[in-house]
Amino acid sequence: MVTLRPGLVMAGVLLVAVNLRASITAVGPVLDPVRDDLGLSGLASSMLISLPLVAFAVVSPLVPPLARRIGIERSLGLALVALLASILVRSAPFPGAIWLGTAGLGSAISVLNVTLPALVKRDFPTRIGQVTSVYSAIQSAMAGLAAGLSVPIAGLSEQGWRFSLGIWAGLALIGLAVFAPQLRARTVLGGPVAAVAGHRSPWRSALGWQVTVFMGLQSTGFYVLITWMPSIEQAAGVSPTAAGLHQSALNAAGILGTLGAGIALRRFRDQRGLIATSSVLMAVTLVGLALFPGLGVVWAIFGGLGCGSAIVTALSLFGLRTAHHDQAARLSGMAQSVGYLIAACGPILIGSLHDVTGSWPVALAPVAGLMAVQLVVGVLAGRDRVL
Repeated sequence: MVTLRPGLVMAGVLLVAVNLRASITAVGPVLDPVRDDLGLSGLASSMLISLPLVAFAVVSPLVPPLARRIGIERSLGLALVALLASILVRSAPFPGAIWLGTAGLGSAISVLNVTLPALVKRDFPTRIGQVTSVYSAIQSAMAGLAAGLSVPIAGLSEQGWRFSLGIWAGLALIGLAVFAPQLRARTVLGGPVAAVAGHRSPWRSALGWQVTVFMGLQSTGFYVLITWMPSIEQAAGVSPTAAGLHQSALNAAGILGTLGAGIALRRFRDQRGLIATSSVLMAVTLVGLALFPGLGVVWAIFGGLGCGSAIVTALSLFGLRTAHHDQAARLSGMAQSVGYLIAACGPILIGSLHDVTGSWPVALAPVAGLMAVQLVVGVLAGRDRVL
């Protein structure tokens, strides 16, 4: 067993986290030139945006068996290599490249998503909430930075959007270089500790399903907000510039929410109060946006705080509700598979409901109602117990 300094392990975790969303959020701002260049329809463009979430849902259940076969560290290293290659393929000028690359990077990120909580459970068992909040905050900050820089970077090269999307392969290369020392270690899931704990499957556990549903519903609320909030505001007369600034406020408040949740997770034995607070904030955001969309900056701040604290709590539950890193990986794979499948459907269904009714309040009402369900299952998932 190779022992590495905690600081080096933490650096590897954070550099992996940097790669979790940047290559995805960089697409939205340059979607119009992508559509024009490739001749994509509106439906095809929506499918392109949702493809990584679908990949998360499909690939996540396959990750724990992979980690049991080759180890946590090598799974993460392989995923970083696949991510680097997929980002480059996505920008390549051959037919279908953008679809192949997008599916590939979604699959690679799903491996990172599932195995990273298991790594945190193993190496930082007494600081799960704190470490998760830090890497979630860095993930959110880099996601916002990638979105903000996407258009300016496209203007720096004749390759335009291809250069803008391809440049994020550099992050994967840096992450791989920093994480490389950990590849000398090989922690295989399902070892002696897992055998003692009995290999209880989260798929057959009420607690596992409570964590999974909470993961899915909070993800749905988040993706509905980042997908439709600008359109809702602009329909109410808010300028596109102001709506864009409100999206920045949403991201900034989300970072504060993740860091605040990390502090709360460290101080309390269970997470019921934190989950209740984040669920109420998200519900207030959706109701406020439906009834008073002109106050978008207020709802952006509330929504960011609620979504930021909810996601870091959901990710922390993978370690907090399990006895060892094998169970953490299994629960992570289950919750992210089902959760992101729900999240991928949410924005599409809300958009369709708006198309049918022509009313954003009517379209948002079901999601606001789901926040009540999120509150109930989240409070159950937040109790101090393990699978």
